[in-house]
Amino acid sequence: MLPRAFRGTARLFSTERLAYPFSSKITTPDPPYESPPESLYHGKGLMEHLHKTLPTPEKQELLATLFSHKHPDRIRPGSVLRVKMEHAPTSFAGVLLAVRRRGVDTSFVLRNIVEGTGVEMQFFANSPHLKEIKVIRDHTGKRGGRSVRRAKLYYLRNSPEKMTAFASGVTD
Repeated sequence: MLPRAFRGTARLFSTERLAYPFSSKITTPDPPYESPPESLYHGKGLMEHLHKTLPTPEKQELLATLFSHKHPDRIRPGSVLRVKMEHAPTSFAGVLLAVRRRGVDTSFVLRNIVEGTGVEMQFFANSPHLKEIKVIRDHTGKRGGRSVRRAKLYYLRNSPEKMTAFASGVTD
C-alpha cells in the first residue's frame, strides 16, 4: 500500500486540469500539445493531415542517405553542417557532435561558438520545419575535414580550441 502522501497521485496522469496533490492553490498546466481536430477521429481530412505532416519523397531519400549507418555519403560526427529551418530567418551552422538514430525520432546535435558563447542546437531529422541540411565540411578529409575516433564528440564542450580546429576555415 502507498504512503498517505502518494494515495491521490494517480489522478495526476489524466489529461484534465487538476490540482497539485500537496496544495490546493497550485494547478497543473494544460498539456503542451494540440489534440488533432475532431474530424480526424471520424476519418475526415486524414489525407490532408498526412500530406502536411509526412516528409516528401525527396526529403525521405535525403534522410535515408544522410542518417544511414553504411551509406558512403552519411554524415559523421566532426562534420560541419548548415541547417535551414522553415520558420527561422537565418540558418545555423556548426560542428556535428552526435547523431541519435531512433527511427522517426532521429536527431542530431550541432555546436557553434557565437560571440564567445557555446551554442548547441538539437534538430529532429523528420521535423516538417527542417528545410535543408548542407554538409559544408566532411570529417573524413574528403573536403578538407578532420578525422575523429568517437561517435559522440561531447568532449568539445570543454575545449574551445579543439572546437575551433574543427570549424576553422569554413566558408559558405
